[in-house]
Amino acid sequence: MARMEPRKRIALVAHDAQKQDMLAWVAQNKDVLAVHELYGTGTTGAKVREATGLAVNLLKSGPLGGDQQLGAMIATDEIDILIFFTDPLTALPHDVDVKALLRISTLKQVAVACNRATADFIISARQLNRRYEKGGIE
Repeated sequence: MARMEPRKRIALVAHDAQKQDMLAWVAQNKDVLAVHELYGTGTTGAKVREATGLAVNLLKSGPLGGDQQLGAMIATDEIDILIFFTDPLTALPHDVDVKALLRISTLKQVAVACNRATADFIISARQLNRRYEKGGIE
């Protein structure tokens, strides 16, 4: 059974129309996020780094393979939480990659937030800074 350690590995991703909301959310939660290991797809990760000074491990841009890199990390239990602010009103050419990312996240018991309200609940959960044994398929 996989385990989440107290220091979580958190991926930050945002579609173009949601990047400003992601930056505002990260700024609001900067102190909480600073103690965890952060990953971000290309543009989102770079913008978070620049705006907040937080250390963010950068992957490729989502449509250029970043979603797939992230999916591989999730499949190998290298990501605990996915904060992915999606744009439900815009058709995306890499929509298949996004669906695959959400599917593997569900399979591997990764906590996923696709909007700010859910991200707020995850970031304030009592399990955030504790060890957590997760179920699911190994």
